[in-house]
Amino acid sequence: MSDVFNKKQRDLLVRIVIAAAFFIPLWLISEGIVETGLPKWALFMLFLIPYLTVGYDILKKAFHGIRNRRVFDECFLMTIATIGAIALGEWGEGVAVMLLYQVGELFQSVAVGKSRRNISELMDIRPDYANIPSDDGTLTRVDPDDVEPDTEIVVKPGERVPIDGVVVEGTSSVNTGALTGESAPVDIGPGDRVLSGSINISGLIKLRTTASFDESTASRILELVENAASNKSQSENFIVRFARVYTPFVCYAALALAVLPPLFIWITGVGLAGYGGIGALWRSWLMRACAFLVISCPCAIVISVPLSFFAGIGGASSQGILIKGSNYLEALAQVRTVAFDKTGTITKGSFEVTAVHHNPIEAERLLELAAHAECHSSHPIALSLAKAYGKKPDPSRVHGLEELSGHGVIAQIDGMEVAVGNERLMTRLGVPFIPCHHTGTVIHMAVDGAYAGHIVIDDALKEQSRDAMQALKRAGVEKVVMLTGDREAAAARVARDVGLTEYHAELLPQDKVACVEKLLSESGNGKKLAFVGDGINDAPVLARADIGIAMGALGSDAAIEAADIVLMDDDPMKIAKAIRISRKCLSIVRQNIVFALGVKAICLILSAAGLANMWLAIGADVGVMILAVLNAMRCLGVRKL
Repeated sequence: MSDVFNKKQRDLLVRIVIAAAFFIPLWLISEGIVETGLPKWALFMLFLIPYLTVGYDILKKAFHGIRNRRVFDECFLMTIATIGAIALGEWGEGVAVMLLYQVGELFQSVAVGKSRRNISELMDIRPDYANIPSDDGTLTRVDPDDVEPDTEIVVKPGERVPIDGVVVEGTSSVNTGALTGESAPVDIGPGDRVLSGSINISGLIKLRTTASFDESTASRILELVENAASNKSQSENFIVRFARVYTPFVCYAALALAVLPPLFIWITGVGLAGYGGIGALWRSWLMRACAFLVISCPCAIVISVPLSFFAGIGGASSQGILIKGSNYLEALAQVRTVAFDKTGTITKGSFEVTAVHHNPIEAERLLELAAHAECHSSHPIALSLAKAYGKKPDPSRVHGLEELSGHGVIAQIDGMEVAVGNERLMTRLGVPFIPCHHTGTVIHMAVDGAYAGHIVIDDALKEQSRDAMQALKRAGVEKVVMLTGDREAAAARVARDVGLTEYHAELLPQDKVACVEKLLSESGNGKKLAFVGDGINDAPVLARADIGIAMGALGSDAAIEAADIVLMDDDPMKIAKAIRISRKCLSIVRQNIVFALGVKAICLILSAAGLANMWLAIGADVGVMILAVLNAMRCLGVRKL
């Protein structure tokens, strides 16, 4: 039971059970089903036991509200309605209303708790300690806040990575599910980046921290989630304003219902005979007013609408989509134009060998020679060659290295003269070369004076990018545009490869803002524009768009700070998923509003006409609230969207 109920909920459940145990036999006695011969005053006193047992906190809240001049809330409505029913001799109905109302409150509290637990699971990513190795090999546990950047730490199998870092020793697999929503383990080794909040599954690894604890991924996620509740949607703000006006209105309406019709009948005498006397007249209309108050309680709307957004944000966060507030979740449902940055968003943002052309020797051998020739360089091109080679180059095999500025390098490798560089190097050496028509950086090679082919290095597409563009179209996005500062040829190739018909290249940051301004002006009323980026230069346009979406794993701090939504695993497919989540959430919110208001309007009319008793009233209130909360909890089910 402790997994389902917290202490407060367990206490309420116990009170409900005790009150029900008292109420059921008393109700049977009051209805004459069971004969006991108890005097009425004794039965009345016995009915007060379950009433006060289950409802004392509601009465207390109503009293405090009156004392603090915040009268009109659901506790006040329940208190006036139940006390009124008991005062009119309907003891069973008065107690039943309070009992069933508390059953509904318990159900709603459990539902909210489930949604909170979905989000609070993220809080488990906060690490308790970091292991600092000493010279003698022992490990000292320290507070992660005390660990400076560029410090070596050790993460044992089963431990959570406390701070972002790069593996310097050891291999392992890590579970990044709490960050990205993906359950598949990720293999890591020396040189790989590891995010805080990940769980080390198998081997012991040593990391060199790349950030302080406050700036690490886990801390940033927690801060984003904790602040999300402060940004309310238009729907939530409407409900707050609605409840502020609605509750006092129905209180005054109930007062008018209790006084004006019977007063009119008493004065005019019209229909008085049907009531059997003045006392019965006033009692009938007072009971109608009490039922009116119970029916009018706005719990179903006031609870279910924020709960829907809360559950939607929680469901999205479980999939590695951090939404900074329900206002952004609501706006996301209206997105019809999505603009992408290229580097790091559609592409991986890192150089990779994408092709080897016109090579008379095996491609693996050519990459081996190129990696060794560049083994002393830390340039991104040299690193990409080493990565494509797949092994660590052996500098002892390299002799006579000569670097020609602006051309390339020449070295003796395994007794062969290897030249690695651009077209100017081949021309300088008098080696006929074959030009490359592919976009990217082209590395020409010659071995012992003979042309050996060329290697194409480029920023490779993310595997999901093309599918992501199609998924956006299926999600109802009408226009997808790419905005990049890269060269026209590179932009054209990427746009063609992912299936985009509109792109703008060679843009400065201010040019991107101008493009977004133009796209915004072309959007129709009620249609939103989202921009997806990851770099520092994307921060201005992320802030200018209706919705800014940042890539969280590799994105810059400035981009993440300026964005409204953060994708923790940099997967562009998650954008379409976020849109589907927002539309499901908004659909559920509208369903709850229409359903709750519709049912209450019908029941209020029935109550005013004398066709609804207190049992129907509590059914209209608690029943509608339970159904609305159940519907709101569907927002948590986003895994298969």
